[in-house]
Amino acid sequence: MILVTGGAGFIGSNFVLDWCAQNNEAVINLDKLTYAGNLENLATLKDNPRHIFTHGDIGDTPLVSKLLAEHRPRAIVNFAAESHVDRSIHGPEDFIQTNIVSTFHLLEAVRAYWLALDAAEKSAFRFLHVSTDEVYGSLAKNDPAFSETHRYEPNSPYSASKAASDHLVRAYHHTYGLPVLTTNCSNNYGPYHFPEKLIPLMIVNALAGKPLPVYGDGQQIRDWLYVKDHCSAIRCVLAKGKLGEVYNIGGWNEKANLDIVHTVCGLLDELQPRPNGKSYREQIIFVTDRPGHDRRYAIDARKIERELGWKPVETFETGIRKTIQWYLHNQQWVRHVQSGDYRKWVEKNYAERV
Repeated sequence: MILVTGGAGFIGSNFVLDWCAQNNEAVINLDKLTYAGNLENLATLKDNPRHIFTHGDIGDTPLVSKLLAEHRPRAIVNFAAESHVDRSIHGPEDFIQTNIVSTFHLLEAVRAYWLALDAAEKSAFRFLHVSTDEVYGSLAKNDPAFSETHRYEPNSPYSASKAASDHLVRAYHHTYGLPVLTTNCSNNYGPYHFPEKLIPLMIVNALAGKPLPVYGDGQQIRDWLYVKDHCSAIRCVLAKGKLGEVYNIGGWNEKANLDIVHTVCGLLDELQPRPNGKSYREQIIFVTDRPGHDRRYAIDARKIERELGWKPVETFETGIRKTIQWYLHNQQWVRHVQSGDYRKWVEKNYAERV
């Protein structure tokens, strides 16, 4: 079996769902269930004996050590992280604690477990750390895309904390021999995405008749990766990745934020038109940009294709249509995740920018 941390969050829950659908290997799912962790994402696995959920923190060394000793996983996939830039600007301490301190505690528990394995188990064991392209900083319009050898230049408390966790994982490989793999992905989108990130926020606000807030001039460029493509890439790296290596995972879909919002509006105009017949574009407003907003991210994903044979299946056009259709068909899920705390945070973040 494998241990997945952060497996009730957006990417983690998609990974667990896909894993259980595609093979018979059991999953231990450890998640702290903060605002972005949601067991409703995993409702279809409620009675599945191959999904073992544990509520807990990766920084809780006795708990992690107990799980490792009891279940003896052959691999760990670490999704657990605080991951929202705006939240890191308002409150960086949680990001330092989870992404750096708790990752350190997790690595220590894993190192002790790995050292006690027999030779065959030790050789087969893997620790896969899931990270982000934001650790590389920002690109100018005509700069080449981020490769795995690009210098780290994080610009937000979030990306700085993830960069630190990447360095810790690397150090545990080079110092202790821990068999690690690291992936750095571009912006994910798809089902179960918590509606504070760009695409789900635009969908949810549009359908509710609320403003669609766009930071600055909306020309910040990101590479967009459909979440199920990301999950398939992680499975590929886990199965075939070279120890100690980093693999960038991208969708080859560079888009400006404003273009994303226009695409969402156009598809909603088609799939669920407004009662007055007007376009959802009328709800777009421009708000003050966030501090230190990186202008462009772009992933060069040639290494993973060249060495491991992986490339994305979805184009942005196919992936965004599937995503919007999922939100239209899962309005109950949307209502449930929009708790009072979530609404307060969105109101605080965007009220300050209008």
